[in-house]
Amino acid sequence: MLALADPELDNGPRTEKSATLRMCAVSREVRPIDELIRFVVAPSGEVIADLKRKLPGRGLWVSASRRAVAEAVRRHQFGKGFKRNVRVAPTLAADTEALLVRSTVEALAMAAKAGQVLSGFGKVETALQARLDKTAVQALLHASDGAVDGIRKLDALARQNRGNTVESREIPIVTALTSAELDLALGRANVIHAALLAGPASRTFLSRSQTLVRYRSADDDKTAGTVARNSK
Repeated sequence: MLALADPELDNGPRTEKSATLRMCAVSREVRPIDELIRFVVAPSGEVIADLKRKLPGRGLWVSASRRAVAEAVRRHQFGKGFKRNVRVAPTLAADTEALLVRSTVEALAMAAKAGQVLSGFGKVETALQARLDKTAVQALLHASDGAVDGIRKLDALARQNRGNTVESREIPIVTALTSAELDLALGRANVIHAALLAGPASRTFLSRSQTLVRYRSADDDKTAGTVARNSK
């Protein structure tokens, strides 16, 4: 077990392991920080999520799970962990999910600005059929409220052409955002399908998507979920 001076907070001794591992205040399990969410106390005394792990002050860590955050609120874990009176919104779990969605939308917008996103059924279909590395599809994006027929057709095409990617791997399929959220990210209306092309901005989006999916699907005892579902 990792030994820290104060395992729930990030003021313990800085070693190679302690910088990348923290203890969940709810489950008491030590996990990589990518599987946790850091919470800090704002100057107003309110507990807020620090998704980028950069806000000043002591941080308390909770598994990246909506259920775990809700349980931390129910158990008054933030006041216990920070050892002071703090204000905790009863909607903190939902508020944190909204922040994760916004972070994911912003990352997709940056990927689009960098020219690493194609949107629209026709463009996505063409990209999946292409065999040039420079147009290799890194991931498929479908609106979570999109029609089943179009999703099924593109998913099947992705399976047939999964060797098109540079890594010759199965193409992940991201369904974490609604059509309205895709519209907001890409600056156009009625977006149901999109394709993510290679690039650093795309990797950032996939990382944030993974966190959002994990938050929605993981339980208190186990970090589950992936960037997206993969068609079988």
